Amino acid sequence: MERLQRRQADDLIVGLVSVSDRAFSGQYVDEGIPALRTWLESALVQTPQFVSRLVPDERETVSRTLVELVDMLGCDLVFTTGGTGPARRDITPEATLDVATREMPGFGEQMRQVSLAFVPTAILSRQVAVLRETPDHAALIINLPGQPKAIRETLEGLRDESGKVVVNGVFAAVPYCLDLIGGPYIETREEVVKAFRPKNALRRPAGA
Repeated sequence: MERLQRRQADDLIVGLVSVSDRAFSGQYVDEGIPALRTWLESALVQTPQFVSRLVPDERETVSRTLVELVDMLGCDLVFTTGGTGPARRDITPEATLDVATREMPGFGEQMRQVSLAFVPTAILSRQVAVLRETPDHAALIINLPGQPKAIRETLEGLRDESGKVVVNGVFAAVPYCLDLIGGPYIETREEVVKAFRPKNALRRPAGA
C-alpha cells in the first residue's frame, strides 16, 4: 500500500475512522464520518485529502487501522468517532494508546470541558489524543464523540449570543500542533474556528 501523494507541500491528509459494531454490520448508517468531513471542509481554507475507514469495536482492528493510516498512507491528522464511553465494547481509547508514541492529554481535558457545558455525563467520556511518530513522519490522532452535533461542538467550541467564543474547541490548537510535529501548515476560516499560533509561528500572506 503506497503513501498518498500530496498535491502541494502543505496538502493535509486526514484519516477518518468510525468505530461502531452496528454501523460496521449495516444495522444503521454511520453519521460520524460524513459529519467530520463536512465540518473540516467548512473550517479549512484548503480542502484536505480524506481517507475513511469504518471498523467494528475491536481493539486490534482499530489499532491496525490507525497504523495503516499513519505509517502506510501518510495521514497527518486522524480523527476517530465512537467507542469512547465506559461500555464493555468501548475500546477506542485503548486502541489509540496502543499505537501512541506520546500522549497529548490537554485535548481530552478540553473535549470534556466543552461537553460538560451540555451534559453531566460528559465525565464518562474517555477520549484521548496522541502522537504517532516514525523516523520520517508524525501524526496527531484524536478521539471524538460519535454524534454529529457533539463532533461539531467539540471541534468548534461554544459561543455566546453575540458569537463570541466562550469555551474553545480543540481544533483551535490543531494547526500549531501540526506545525510543531513537522506537518503541513493549515489555515482555518475564522468564522468557523480561529486557529491559534504564536506570532512568531505565523506565515506572511503570499506577496506581503
